[in-house]
Amino acid sequence: MEKQDHHIPAPLYALGWTPALQNQLGPDDAGLEPMRVSSVHRSKITAFSVGGRAKLSLPAGMTTASFAVGDWVLADPQSHQISRLLDRHSLLQRKTAGARQLQLIAANVDTVFIVTSCNDDFNPARLERYLALTNQAGTGAVIVLTKVDQTPDVAKFQRKAAALQRGLQVVSINGKSRDAIAALAPWCHAGQTVALIGSSGVGKSTLLNTLAHKSEDDAQATGSIREDDAKGRHTTTSRSLHTIEGGAWVIDTPGMRTLHVSDLSTGLDELFAEITELAPDCRFRDCTHTHEPGCAVQSAVAAGKLDPARLARWSKLRNENKQNTPIVTGARGNKRTSARGRRR
Repeated sequence: MEKQDHHIPAPLYALGWTPALQNQLGPDDAGLEPMRVSSVHRSKITAFSVGGRAKLSLPAGMTTASFAVGDWVLADPQSHQISRLLDRHSLLQRKTAGARQLQLIAANVDTVFIVTSCNDDFNPARLERYLALTNQAGTGAVIVLTKVDQTPDVAKFQRKAAALQRGLQVVSINGKSRDAIAALAPWCHAGQTVALIGSSGVGKSTLLNTLAHKSEDDAQATGSIREDDAKGRHTTTSRSLHTIEGGAWVIDTPGMRTLHVSDLSTGLDELFAEITELAPDCRFRDCTHTHEPGCAVQSAVAAGKLDPARLARWSKLRNENKQNTPIVTGARGNKRTSARGRRR
């Protein structure tokens, strides 16, 4: 178990306060109270402080869209008005259809539990999108396979999940069993924050209820997966922060069946490391790995060293990311072009 930093008061450490946050405080912050955002709604923000839960008020010109569950703010201890938002060490965010700005999902997360069930909802392409988002945020990722009591072949799902990314950790659980607490304990010790992401109906809320040991009156609503298409029903409608056994915090999120890729180049490179590492050996620097001569990636496919389905998913995500990522502009708004490939 990680030792508490002796410069941090125990009550703040329990909320997830870190030395990096402590170092952001200056003389002008004297008298302000650190608070951690526990829920964000269109017109309301709530937070936890050492003294308990409080409703925060925003200064003029600031909206709730600027905040994510898990954020740390400094606020007036009497009025609870936010003075400033502290720098985050990680931020999960995603592109939504029709929106110019990315939607904030969760902040200051140490580990993301990507939850999926052992049934037809298991979708490698969707899980890869979650992994790319998590990689870009700089957080650790664990694939959590749920509903293991409902399948005769858990090992099949474990193999498929582990193949999605090098070094990826995969844990199989029954979300209703308290054995899940022990299985996930390595990432849930005091002062740590985990986030639950995944599509609807995979068991995120059930898992939260188990980890937090919630009573029936306090439990998150849960819903089953439709038997005809294995798709889930939305039961969690907003993001929220909860304390769980072991002293960690968990951020529960609504189901995300559609996850658009945008500005995730680093996350994709880490996800598809076997392709990223082969690319420099291609004859052309701008090789698309589809039809060019001298393509090291296509050679790996032909030799049976690279799954063609994996390459196809990489190509789709790469193109989508390129299309959705804003073009960086230079002086006077001139577009910056990337280096050209070698002349053919």
